[in-house]
Parts: sequence; structure tokens; C-alpha cells
Amino acid sequence: MFAKCSTDGYRPLMDGVEQKTLVYGDKTLTAEFRLKAGSSLPHHRHPYEQTGYLVSGKLTLSIDGRAHECLPGDSWCIGADVEHGADVAEDAVAVEVFSPVRPDYLPSA
Repeated sequence: MFAKCSTDGYRPLMDGVEQKTLVYGDKTLTAEFRLKAGSSLPHHRHPYEQTGYLVSGKLTLSIDGRAHECLPGDSWCIGADVEHGADVAEDAVAVEVFSPVRPDYLPSA
């Protein structure tokens, strides 16, 4: 699969958080997230391993009870079923890869 850069396809996940699936295959899915300053991703867990990279902005990422101040260029890997959440200090863009593929992030047919 190949995808050209586009500003289309973002969907709101919650207040201040938009998600766009970039590409996906049989075992992984890559998504981009736009996060507004002041928004929060509540602590949650899911059965997907999640590897991410902060493209721009600033946020505090909590992984398994430990807080990490994230700046552009920082990256992370969150294991399946590990509790995590985030508080967004500055407008941010993050790219994350999920494995296995998240059916809820697949584009609608």
C-alpha cells in the first residue's frame, strides 16, 4: 500500500484529538494524530502494541504510571494491554504504528 500526503481523511476521536489512518497491511497500521493544546487522552489500555514518534508540539505521555515529557523527535513503544494516556501542552502531531491492525481505525468502505 502507498499513500500520498493529503490533508483529507482526519476524523475526530474526542475533543481536541483527530486521527487519520495513513497506511495499513496485514500486521500493522500507521496513523497520524493531531492533538490540540489543553486536550487529554484519558488513561486506557488496548490489545495493540503502539509505537509512536512525536513530529511536533509538546505532551506528557503516561505509560504504566510513569510520566514522560515528550518533545519533537521523541519516540515510544507501549506494549499491548499497558495503561497509557497523554496531556497535550502544545498543539502536537504524532505518528503511531499499531500491531496487530486496529479494525476501528480502518477506513470505511
